[in-house]
Amino acid sequence: MKKQKKRLKTASPIVTVVLFAAAVVMLLGSSIGGTRAALTYYSETYTSRIQMYDIGVSLLENDREVSWRDYSSAGDGTWNEHTGTLLENMLPEGEKLTLGRRYQENLKVRNTGTINQYVRVSIYKYWLDPQGIKMRDLSPDLIDLNLVNLGTDWIEDEEARTEERTVLYYNKLLYAEGQGTSETALFADTLTIDDSIAKKVSQETKKEGNYTTIITTYDYDGVSFRIEVEVDAVQEHNAEDAIWSAWGKRITVSEDGTLSLTK
Repeated sequence: MKKQKKRLKTASPIVTVVLFAAAVVMLLGSSIGGTRAALTYYSETYTSRIQMYDIGVSLLENDREVSWRDYSSAGDGTWNEHTGTLLENMLPEGEKLTLGRRYQENLKVRNTGTINQYVRVSIYKYWLDPQGIKMRDLSPDLIDLNLVNLGTDWIEDEEARTEERTVLYYNKLLYAEGQGTSETALFADTLTIDDSIAKKVSQETKKEGNYTTIITTYDYDGVSFRIEVEVDAVQEHNAEDAIWSAWGKRITVSEDGTLSLTK
């Protein structure tokens, strides 16, 4: 703990917080006959580092705080944090995730600190094989986390875009509670897994005497998909330099506090 306190005290005056959440969903398919592949799911969530006091941020999923980390009100250099799970309450108990079905997945950010801040969200989507190795032959686009409010409340950093990653900046100041709006607009509202993955099958024909058996296997049995959401926050004061120092991105803040990306 002493090392952590020292690191915090000697940190750059740039105030930044990182919150990291990840959801993993396993694809389980039948290997015989025409049984449709089904999805069951489990989730993992992680919280990452903090660099300075007075700032806090939470990731909200369907209006529920799923993960957060805030400076403790005790003033002893500790952090109030919680590691939750994404997708935990998306399905009724006992129900399996259905391919091609659109599920509600409202995601937004809340300022839970004591100072005003600007926030950035990084979203990662990719597939893993049964051994946990990242797959290159399955497109992340099959994992459809529907993004909303782009161009109005959220700005995509197109220079940071990759096949797996999308980076969004909230273009408004996010106020501390009691000082103004402390929650962002939604940046996502639904999640759908493309059902075309279940249509990729291989068939093997076996003959035994007068009988012919056709065995159908799903090409992607046992694969899983991962969605990761990383939230960063930087203080309002000297925001243009702070964001450049913390995130390596040039931005412009207008007189009314609106953030825009510098091209």
